[in-house]
This record gives sequence, structure tokens and C-alpha cells, in this order.
Amino acid sequence: MPYDPVVLKDWQIAAETEKMMPTPEEWADRLGLRKDEIIPYGRICKLDFRKIYERLKHRPNGKYIDVTAITPTPLGEGKTTTTLGLIEGLAKRGKNVGGCIRQPSAGPTFNIKGTAAGGGNALLIPMAEFSLGLTGDIDAITNAHNLAMVALTARLQHEFNYSDEELKKRGLRRLDIDPRRVEMRWAIDFCAQALRRIVIGLGGKTDGFLMESGFQITVSSELMAILAIAKDLADLRRRIGEITVAHDKRGRPITCEDLEVAGAMAAWMRNTINPTLCSTVEYQPVLVHAGPFANIAVGQSSVIGDLLGLKLFDYHVTESGFGADIGFEKFWNVKCRLSGLVPNVVVVVCTVRALKMHGGGPRVVPGRPLPEAYTRENLGLVEKGVANLLHHIGIVKKSGVVPVVCINRFPTDTEAEIQLVRRIVEQEANVRCAVGEHWLKGGEGALELADAVIEACEEPVDFRFLYPLEMPLRERVELIAREVYGADGVVWTPEAEEKAEELEKNEKFRDFFTMMVKTQLSLSHDPNLKGVPKGWKLPIRDILMFTGAKFLCPMAGDITLMPGTSSDPAFRRIDIDVETGQVKGLF
Repeated sequence: MPYDPVVLKDWQIAAETEKMMPTPEEWADRLGLRKDEIIPYGRICKLDFRKIYERLKHRPNGKYIDVTAITPTPLGEGKTTTTLGLIEGLAKRGKNVGGCIRQPSAGPTFNIKGTAAGGGNALLIPMAEFSLGLTGDIDAITNAHNLAMVALTARLQHEFNYSDEELKKRGLRRLDIDPRRVEMRWAIDFCAQALRRIVIGLGGKTDGFLMESGFQITVSSELMAILAIAKDLADLRRRIGEITVAHDKRGRPITCEDLEVAGAMAAWMRNTINPTLCSTVEYQPVLVHAGPFANIAVGQSSVIGDLLGLKLFDYHVTESGFGADIGFEKFWNVKCRLSGLVPNVVVVVCTVRALKMHGGGPRVVPGRPLPEAYTRENLGLVEKGVANLLHHIGIVKKSGVVPVVCINRFPTDTEAEIQLVRRIVEQEANVRCAVGEHWLKGGEGALELADAVIEACEEPVDFRFLYPLEMPLRERVELIAREVYGADGVVWTPEAEEKAEELEKNEKFRDFFTMMVKTQLSLSHDPNLKGVPKGWKLPIRDILMFTGAKFLCPMAGDITLMPGTSSDPAFRRIDIDVETGQVKGLF
């Protein structure tokens, strides 16, 4: 019987359901795993990817389902909640099902959005562990990333203070690093706007090299991107060595291998290669691997997680960050190229709340009560806002994959509003539409969605990428802007266009993937433009180069790699029960 999520908070539902959560040994028995294929971490465990995949690699893949969404409000529209609810619903239909979701960043967990554990009776457990570090993957990435910066800044100091002869005595050669061309920043997994731009090395000769620097949130690190796309530990190690940390004074890249730090970074990250096994509150298996933020990062659960899940489960559900314009576009044109996998179905999550916002509703501000327009019936706002949903359905259709719409129902949604959305989706877009009440009812509330997905999985897929890899960078960006975002074209700053031209000339970058950096709050670069904006062009101001991940990242608008903490952050309400150690206040 589902718990009442109106009465109980998520952390309270988690506390009750965690009492019966399977142990690592019970999971091994349920999933047909050998004892040496599980790596216990207390009451949870990691799965040894290499051993399991090697044993099961000849087993046919299960059905592959990706979950994305429309352009969200700042509150999020329940994509992970729907992912977990769909897993629960498919299990209710007797399917062997599991999934892979992303590990939450501490930044949003302690800030506005809260944890990414889903909600109500479509919740991931153990919730506190999941939300507060899990098995340490993000901590390992933070440490490995900062070790690269330690290596760089120490080398700068020594090269500044010592002659070539003195460096040689210390077993070093001069790299001639240009302190004005440092590509990396420090990493911390919080939203810390005060650290975006800093000065380091203040003091004397022994206090480091004086220079401007800054921080980025850990999940935007190239190391997180590498974890999301790596095929195995050897691939991870090689890619770490190829990361460009800075350039020398002649413009040549200085890599982690040049700094002789790549091996130590890989040592920090050696355990991250294996996904962590968690559970829904109805005790279906869910892998957790890689991180969020598709607006400034790849924002996908990992290739390894999907390769493993497709061997373990007959139906494997994965998720892509934010809307189809950024999360699914990266899944489609980057992750699927790297994995060689083709999805059967893409679920597009929407809410009446978000549709009203796109239809011209009042501004949604995190931490403040929702305006009345969002809690009372307003068919006019819903009908106008459906244009955003139809645009995202169109994005999925361009890939040749079958879309299914899930209306993630909120208690304030009226039947007339729900039926209006369903009618437009089914009649105008000719797409299956299901109402999800998984937050309230768990798997029972996701049966309509599960049935729609099962049915859609039997349809043929005519999968095709948006562009060939041979297409030059600027042409790709133009195509993404027009075909995915709905822009009239692209406007480059002189600096960004010059960089793009140089990258296009260089053979080294011909096979790099295009990883757009753009706000998640609009189809455009401007978070204030809702619905389906018309008559605009996408401004590109810079291009980040991830030479280990092989990503070129055009940056649109004013997006930053370090979010800020709000005036009413979630950490004000998080605490512990000092008698039991139970974490309370997570949402």
C-alpha cells in the first residue's frame, strides 16, 4: 500500500521503506549476480561492471527507454520521479525492469531544487545516502580535478622561481605554462557564486604563483563528462591523460599527462567506474552513475550504466537532464554515438504547471508560494503553453525514436486541464499520452504510462543523428539552433568565431562532439523567453575545449559553470535526529 505523500515528507517515506530494502546479498540473488560481482558499501553496493558485462555480453539487450521533459520551471517537473514511477509501473506489469539515473549534486540538494531522488511513492532509497555523497563518486571527481590544479599551480610556482638547471636537478623540464591561458578551474560541489572569480597565490615566494583563478561546480568538470562516456577503466585513464589543463606560451596544450598527474587522478577515480546499486521504494533495482546539469555538462546517466542495465533487465530506463532541447539532444547526438545504443522509446515529461508558465502564466520563483494561476483551473494558459510540449515532441521525432508523453499529475490539476493536454497530444501530434500518478500511488499510478511504453517499444525505430561528424562545428551549431531550439540562426562574438575557425582547421578536433552550453529554462539562450520563442538568434560567446572527453562546448548567453545559492536555500531545513542519526528535511 503506498504511503500518503500529502501527509509524509519524502524523507519520512524513505525512512519507512528503507527498513525492508534488499541487502547486497539479496540483490545478488535477485539479479543472478555472483558474489565477486558485487562490492558492498554498507547497506548498498557497487556492481563490478567489467566482470558482469564480460559474463553477460552475449545476452540480448533489453528494451531501451530514455526519459526527458519539456522546458521546466525552476522547480523541475518530476523527470526522475517519472523515471522511478515508470520502473515501478513496469514491474507491476510483471516485467524484469531496472534503470540508471544520475547522482545528485550537493549544489542543488542544499540550494533551491533539492535532491534528485524523485518524490512521494516514486522515490529512490536509501535517500540520505543517495543525496549526501552515496559511494563517493563526486568526492573522488572533486579530488582528482583539484589534484590537476595543484599540479598546475605548483609547476607554475617552481618554473617561476627556479632556473632550467635547478628544475633539471629536481627531475623537471620547463613546460613554459602561460598563466593567462589556464583552461581549468578549481572544483567544489556547491553553488558558490563568490568563488566564480578569485585571486590565488597572495603572499610571498613560497605561497604559490599569483594569478586569477576560479571555481566551477564539480558536476561540470570534464572528469564527470569522462565518467559518463568512458567504456572501461583503461578508457577512463587514457582520457584523463588527454585533458588540457592550460597552454604554453606558444599556444600548445599542457595536458594532465604533461603534468605527470594523470595516473594519480585515475587512482582517485578508480572506484567510480562501477555503478552504485540503489532501489525504488517498491524495491526495483536502480543503478546510479554519473551526474546532472545538462545545461552546462553532458547531464546523462553513464554509458556503462546503460550497457550493464540492458544486459540485466528486459526493460532499462535511463534519463537525460532537463528538456529535450538540451538533455535529449546530447543523448541523441553524443551519448548514442559513443555507446552504439539505439533507444526504443523516449518519454517526454510535462506538467500542467509548466504548460501554464509557457502559456503566459506568472513567474515561478523557487521558495515562494505559487501564484493562484497555477493552483486553479485555467484552460487558456494550458492551451497556449502546449506549444512548448509539441516543440519537444518534434525534437524527439527528428531522431526517429517513438515519443510517449507523460503528464506528471499534481493534486491541483483538474480533469479538464488533463484532458485538454491529452486531446492535443493525441490528435495534433499523433503521440501516445499517459497520465502519471506515480508520486501519489507508486507503480499503480504509473500503469497507464507503463502500458503506453510497452506498446510503443514494439514499434519500429528509424534512428538517425541530426548531423554527420564530418560537418564543421559552426554548421553543427547552426543546425542545432535552428532545428532543435527553433532559432533563426546563430550570432558569434568575434572571439568565439575566431576560435571556431581555428578549431575547424585543426585535424585534431574533427572527430570531437558538440556539447552545447545553454540555459535549461528556455528553448532560447534567455531564461525569460518562455513557450516557443520566435524571431531570435542564438548568441555564442565562447567555446570550451574538453580534450579528454573530446567535447567542444559552445557557450550560449550568460550561462556560468558555477551556479549561485539563493536567499532561502534548502540547507536551512536539513538536520539530523541526534538519537537515531536519521537525516530529516531532504526533499
